[in-house]
Amino acid sequence: MYEEYDVVRAIRDINDKVPKGSKGAVLIIHTSTPPQYEVEFIDEEGNTLDVLAVHERDIEKA
Repeated sequence: MYEEYDVVRAIRDINDKVPKGSKGAVLIIHTSTPPQYEVEFIDEEGNTLDVLAVHERDIEKA
């Protein structure tokens, strides 16, 4: 389980903008079953790649 503002990494390609290994920050925790996390993914320069809801199985702590 993650908390707001945790830094995470995508463990698979999420979409065409967010490849495996992209880092992001958890912005919102959706208390669905299973929980989903609204994550802002960024590139190495700090530019936003995408903001989207992902499942716990899609991310790991960075």
